[in-house]
Amino acid sequence: MYGRDDELRFLSGFLSRCFDGAGDALLLRGEAGIGKTALLGAAREAALAHGGRVLSALGVQSEASVPYAGLHQLLAPVLPDHTPSLLEPQRQALYAAFGMNDSAALGMFSVGLASLELISSLAHEAPVALLIDDVQWIDRASSEVLAFVARRLEGERVALLTAVREGHESALDDAGLTEMQLHRLDDDAAAALLQARTPGLDPSLGQRILAEAAGNPLALVELPTVLRGDGSVPSALLPLVPTTRRLERSFLARASDLPELTQTVLLVAAADDGADLAEIIETAKGLVGGDLSVAAVEPAVDAGLLEIRGPEVHFRHPLVRSSIYHAAGPSRRLSTHAALAKTLAGQPERRAWHRAAATPGADDDVALDLEQAALRALSRGAPRAAAEALRQAALRSRPHTHRGRLLLRTAEINFELGEAATARQQLAEAQSAELRTEERLRLTLLSEVLNHESWLSPERVRAFADVADQLAGADSAGAVLALNALWPLSIRCWHDNPTQETRDLFVQAARRLQRHDSDPMALSVAALGDPVGQAARIIDTTGRIAPGTVDDPAEQHALGSSLTGIWALDLSWPYHSAAVDGLRRQGRLGLLGEALVCQAWAALHLGKHRLAHTAADESRRLSRDTGRSLWACAADLVLATLASERGESDTADELIRRAEAELLSAGAHSMLGFAQFAKGRHAMANKLYNDAYEQLTRVLDPADITYHPVLGVFGAADLIEAAVRTDRTDEAAHHHARLSALAEKTTAPLLKAMATRTRPLIVAPDRTEASYVQALEDRLLVNWPFHRAQLQLSYGRWLRRQRRILEARRPLRAAVDSFDALGATVFAQDARSELRAAGEAVRRAAPPTGDTLTPQELQIARMAATGITNREIGTRLFISHRTVGQHLRRIFQKLDITSRGQLHLADLGGE
Repeated sequence: MYGRDDELRFLSGFLSRCFDGAGDALLLRGEAGIGKTALLGAAREAALAHGGRVLSALGVQSEASVPYAGLHQLLAPVLPDHTPSLLEPQRQALYAAFGMNDSAALGMFSVGLASLELISSLAHEAPVALLIDDVQWIDRASSEVLAFVARRLEGERVALLTAVREGHESALDDAGLTEMQLHRLDDDAAAALLQARTPGLDPSLGQRILAEAAGNPLALVELPTVLRGDGSVPSALLPLVPTTRRLERSFLARASDLPELTQTVLLVAAADDGADLAEIIETAKGLVGGDLSVAAVEPAVDAGLLEIRGPEVHFRHPLVRSSIYHAAGPSRRLSTHAALAKTLAGQPERRAWHRAAATPGADDDVALDLEQAALRALSRGAPRAAAEALRQAALRSRPHTHRGRLLLRTAEINFELGEAATARQQLAEAQSAELRTEERLRLTLLSEVLNHESWLSPERVRAFADVADQLAGADSAGAVLALNALWPLSIRCWHDNPTQETRDLFVQAARRLQRHDSDPMALSVAALGDPVGQAARIIDTTGRIAPGTVDDPAEQHALGSSLTGIWALDLSWPYHSAAVDGLRRQGRLGLLGEALVCQAWAALHLGKHRLAHTAADESRRLSRDTGRSLWACAADLVLATLASERGESDTADELIRRAEAELLSAGAHSMLGFAQFAKGRHAMANKLYNDAYEQLTRVLDPADITYHPVLGVFGAADLIEAAVRTDRTDEAAHHHARLSALAEKTTAPLLKAMATRTRPLIVAPDRTEASYVQALEDRLLVNWPFHRAQLQLSYGRWLRRQRRILEARRPLRAAVDSFDALGATVFAQDARSELRAAGEAVRRAAPPTGDTLTPQELQIARMAATGITNREIGTRLFISHRTVGQHLRRIFQKLDITSRGQLHLADLGGE
């Protein structure tokens, strides 16, 4: 390789690091012919020379719609011998994804974890290099799995190298991979390559070739092969055109001299989404109507256009495939795809796509074939592939038959995938097509859900509710669909501030659609639609429901987040915990990230600080993985609050700054209340009470961009204390009166606890002590240890300043113990200072040994201490079991132990 010394050195070092256990992923990017394939080939040779195993895949444009085709190509060589080492659910997930059984795949993340485990098992035997060329044409499902695997290679003896053509997008673009941009060769390297490949070339002609190739290595190799005998450049390559076009013309010039039968084989190979030689020969026979053997392929091999590797045929370069395919006339391409469809009669999914490619106009039979392919894609856990198959099916069906139905279903899948703009476009196209009454209602319902403005108007909400009622009247499935459609609208209702009339209409619609009085989705919609007005009813109803009676993790998450949204965090807790466990088992990582941040927010207020830390840390990783950045911001703000309480001011500042910037840039103003809460707690921890007051009052000011009437109340206790400490006596009394009135109206436990904690701060001096005593005797505060500890600290401080030193020590000791248990270091230090001032020396508590662990290490340590295996831990955390083992080795070292059996002796802290 000429002119690539730097790149080769980098690749050598990259492979060495990966093979030594620092697994990583690399993306090579560059124009066609720039040398990406050659560098992957060099990586292959280097990996083999180091005793590694190499698995490879090549993206093919024609198979980009077949889900998991690229992943199957990569893993197929090791499936028979190594899948038995996987856990049964993982093995079945892979087989379902590859269509090797009739099971329904649980989704991309289950397939991703199974792939990661398989690759990790291979790496235990020998280092593994995964090489994927032309990743821009790898199907979306496979690309998402590769991105999932790429993020989890740390500690594995695995190198993942991918190559993508410049100007093309892939699912790996946002995976955070290290990138290597390949540039054209410099003049010296280009001249050396040309001289080596075409010695004796006339100098003037060589200069022309160098100018034409412009440093593109493939052009330097290929263009000289089509020179005429007299040394001139063929007219097909003139005038000057882009390098890719010149190369394609070069390949076509070479192919045009081949026998007609060979040209037919080339076209079949170019149109085929596979590489099976027998399949290509069989199809070519059908086209020529006669006998044909492998000998027909040999001229293409001799011309350097094809390579035969065992039973497979491969093009020497992807540009050969594209040039052959696009140079063929439309009728030849159509007949080739038709012949392939006939050959693939036993493979219905591939057959459907080739039938579609062979059909220039509307054909309902072809459309129904594609619909079946979509259903198979859904069962294999590839909804994006299913949506594309349905879209193509819609394009090939007639407006008065299936088009409207297919477009509607495509829009529904895209909506579930978060592709709102695409879903809106498909709904608009479906409007003019034939739809049954129930389908028309579904279309209207989804259109309203996707209309960000419509629901703010009471008139539009009435219209939406009317459609929902009609849909519910059709059958029970319609009622469920209608209620589920209300759910995202009620979330918007909670985040923004519509009129009371709009809120009332939401609640009325939810109550009409409910399946029974304790229907979790109906309760959720009502709670979020009107938090203040409905809180008391929802809290009363939910308090009489056994959490175990709600068994759908998605419904558990909906109800838990709704209860959190009406300040009933103690009631929400069992639903959060159940939802996290259930979504983990189902492999629904997107929703799991949401559920974890809701659990973390609830844990923060319930005094389960260490669990809040681990849940928020996992949530932000999963949310980033699944493209849900706003949820990752919310998780970061929980982590910022915890960092403030531990005295890690710089960490808290950075987390708040980043999250706030991202929320502002995304226009997520309604979530800025989370940032204001974190800022307020940060200021309180640093005794910046004036700043705390200003930050927390912003959320309650309707004129402020951060205004949120529900979120703002979460910081009410800190706000009242900050007002007292800055001599804003009237303001403190005002905010406490509002808090108390809201607590009475809603019956929300957190609001009652905060009102109880802060009441002694605002009462008349002659009632202060009685108020403290009454508050400390209130059993309500048992569920809110942070607020109880703050009350104890406040009471002890008050007693000391009344010179009742001995009496002050008892509540201050209790405050120290509580803050230590919570891990709220800053507040514990404050309580210690007060206790020392009261004449009692208190040692600083030794932190639990578990505090030396990262949040993920703490999760793993706690799971391992219960006796579950590394594989089970890996399955729950979506990492390989070998990564779990590496974490455990670090954990043992940090805890100064030598085995899993000693973990129960380590102080891993409580919740």
